Amino acid sequence: MIEVIWHGRGGQGAFTAARLLGAAWCAEDGRYALAFPSFGPERRGAPMRAFTKLSTAPVGDRSASARGNVVVYLDETLFAPGFEAELASGGTVLVNSERAFDDARVHVIDANGISQAVLGRAIPNTALLAALLPLVPGLSRESLVAAVRSNMPARLQDKNIAVIDTVLAAREGEAL
Repeated sequence: MIEVIWHGRGGQGAFTAARLLGAAWCAEDGRYALAFPSFGPERRGAPMRAFTKLSTAPVGDRSASARGNVVVYLDETLFAPGFEAELASGGTVLVNSERAFDDARVHVIDANGISQAVLGRAIPNTALLAALLPLVPGLSRESLVAAVRSNMPARLQDKNIAVIDTVLAAREGEAL
């Protein structure tokens, strides 16, 4: 099983990204996913977490993931010392940031900058979702696009697919 933990703030789309990841994973037969949020105070800007569990067998464990194969931070202010406690052995961290970190496990993408340029607003979820492609075996651009098409309102689809393509173009030739 692949477990992804999402850290964000209300309004950044962490739960939407968790669900889209699950939908993209399930694009192929024989794959199962479970995505769910964990909220504190339910308000815009409040810290929250979401979880996505990906497997080739039905997912029976509905508890929050304690350690993720990938831990995603939609808001850099939530990334702090001690992040290792949530990271599975051999795991990777993905942070929405413009700065580099001196840790080989930590990868960055300026998801706010990309989403601002394409969407006109800093909503980092789709950019971070696209950045997961090299980190989640079996995930593809096509499955992400299909997930966006089947789970987002029609008015948001083309721009979010443009975000995915912008991330992939920027990452082409780079090891994330």
